Amino acid sequence: MNNPIQNLSRRGFLQGAAGLTLGLSLPAFAAKAGAAAAQAAAPFEPTPFLRIGADNSVTVLSKHLEMGQGTYTGLATIVAEELDAAWPQVKVEGAPADAKRFNNLAFGPMQGTGGSTAMANSWDQLRQTGATARAMLVSAAARRWNVAAAEISVREGVVSHAASKRKATFGELAEAAAAEAVPASVTLKDPKDFRLIGKHASRKDSFAKTNGSAQFTQDVHLPGMLVAVVARSPRFGGKPKSFDAGKARAIKGVVDVVAIPGGVAVLAKDTWTAKKGRDALSVEWDDSAAFKLGTDEMLARYQALGQTPGLVARKDGDANAALAGAAKVLGASYDFPYLAHAAMEPMNCVIQRTADGLEVWNGEQFHTVDQGALAAMFGIPVDKVNIHTLYAGGSFGRRASTAVDYIREAGSIVKALGEQGTHAKAPVKLVWMREDDMKAGYYRPMFHHRLEATLDADGSIRAWRHRLVGQSIAKGSPFEAFMIKDGVDGLSVEGAASLPYAIPNLQVELHTPADIDVPVLWWRSVGSTHTAYSTETFLDRLAVEGGQDPVALRLKLLAKHPRHAAVLRLAADKAGWGTPLPKGKAGERRGRGVAVHESFHSFVAQVAEVTVAADGSVKVDRIVAAVDCGMAINPDNVRAQIEGSVGFALSAALHGEITLKDGVVEQGNFGEYAPIRINEMPRVDVHIVASAEKPTGIGEPGVPPVAPAVANAIAAATGKWLTRMPFLTEQLKA
Repeated sequence: MNNPIQNLSRRGFLQGAAGLTLGLSLPAFAAKAGAAAAQAAAPFEPTPFLRIGADNSVTVLSKHLEMGQGTYTGLATIVAEELDAAWPQVKVEGAPADAKRFNNLAFGPMQGTGGSTAMANSWDQLRQTGATARAMLVSAAARRWNVAAAEISVREGVVSHAASKRKATFGELAEAAAAEAVPASVTLKDPKDFRLIGKHASRKDSFAKTNGSAQFTQDVHLPGMLVAVVARSPRFGGKPKSFDAGKARAIKGVVDVVAIPGGVAVLAKDTWTAKKGRDALSVEWDDSAAFKLGTDEMLARYQALGQTPGLVARKDGDANAALAGAAKVLGASYDFPYLAHAAMEPMNCVIQRTADGLEVWNGEQFHTVDQGALAAMFGIPVDKVNIHTLYAGGSFGRRASTAVDYIREAGSIVKALGEQGTHAKAPVKLVWMREDDMKAGYYRPMFHHRLEATLDADGSIRAWRHRLVGQSIAKGSPFEAFMIKDGVDGLSVEGAASLPYAIPNLQVELHTPADIDVPVLWWRSVGSTHTAYSTETFLDRLAVEGGQDPVALRLKLLAKHPRHAAVLRLAADKAGWGTPLPKGKAGERRGRGVAVHESFHSFVAQVAEVTVAADGSVKVDRIVAAVDCGMAINPDNVRAQIEGSVGFALSAALHGEITLKDGVVEQGNFGEYAPIRINEMPRVDVHIVASAEKPTGIGEPGVPPVAPAVANAIAAATGKWLTRMPFLTEQLKA
């Protein structure tokens, strides 16, 4: 079973005057070509992805959020390749919220970024966009010069006719090209002729982020704007019973205090003053309906459920019978904590009320969901909610909130100001402090796994049963209808229910506790964050117990999965699998471990090399990764995403844990929820499989194999298997 967000069914704009704006709703644009000739200035179904200006600028409109993953560069590369634009003349803008024009083809009728879908769902669409625009520029030049279009060439943003030595830039031809008919079909480049795709292209967001001109939500400053910081209940589900704003209002610079659903907002001219005002509030909380369990209590429930059968997510053969009749059965249980997203930029949003609608500035990830929620809240048409998409300082799934939590919160403040008549027209910037982001949700769900497998005398595995216990991300969300089938949330079992190994009797079961109300959300690589760990470390245990080499066993079980096998072979070869590691210092133990996993239709294998000191501390020395993500549009970005994934995953494996006591989150900042430090970052070697397949995801697939590869390396060094994350190194003392 693959991630349901990846498997949804696949559900021309032309203007004259100063330039050419081209958008293609494929394949619909081709059917409209005849109408274009008769009515050149009339819009097609408007989905504009490309704008060529008279100033020779080539602007790609990105329907996907740039949150550091390189989306702007990748999408621009696809268009520029087929257009034959000069890379320096290409720029990228975030598209506004408009699902009719900027629909994510992987999601259905919805605009949004997630599931590592940006390149995959835009590949054909943007190649067609670039090639069609190129054809129209050529047609305009041929008409102007009275020559055959076949005699014209395009390179580096210049249209040329060699015989007559005539040349024109895109900008010089833009107005004329706008009057040309949209061709019914275009010829795309042969990949062997690519000049940008698969090559190095400098990132389109690097310069602005380096010189400080990049616009994040925190950079938005509007006339008369107020900054809001909110006091929230320390428990999920708590509400303000009463509050005294006297001390808050007494702080110089605080201009208002308003009650909103779930909290109390303090507004000031700047963030620091608003925070001081919030901290000075006296609030009595009504926790009568709040969640009050602690981590230990929840985990005990989970572990008890893991002993009982759950809903069946996959069933091959009869695993129960095979386990019951086996001479040797191995078992293991695994516990995974809640994890925060902890993006560099905490949640924030700016909303301004207009005469008939709203203007919103945000690092916008789920345009359609957020736009619809605000429209419903204010009782206005969806198209009156105008969202300006800015850069986001990370997300890892957090800004794709199905509950629209922080954006609803900003809207509630604006609405409350309007209702009470004070500062009714003031734009409001909601700012979450790091502690707010850490304590107020949302999290990667806590999970318990229980695995059992048979092991024959020859090391073969005839049966495998995997039970998972954890909260559903999809339950209660707009995606519930197609992500939950027969009670099973596909996000909970992805990577387990899609296990590629050839085991004849395989069963995967799921328990979803109904009374656990901790807010949960997708977290970079979603269910695979925990399923890859349990399956890959358990398989290693079976290999060691059965006297088999872990790579050899995997290859034997992956005979029908050549792409898994290819990355596994490549990573093992580049890591020198089978050769001894250099000895460490006295008292140190060294080991090498492997893991392979598919997520978001990409395949990643990783080999980790670790050193375990006598005191049990672990140093990850090197990660060798092999990745097959189809056509690598920007190889340097692929490498960067794998490197970043390693750092992200190691932070969770070594340190990451959100715990609750009496329903209150115990962590508040990076002092208690630490990312890895630079001295903990290993050397990362990335090898990309050459592929002619269409591109697949790369933002998330590098995460799942990291922790199991490291754990397997630790086991190789010490003989001890780690079944809890983050790793407890106390048990690794020599």
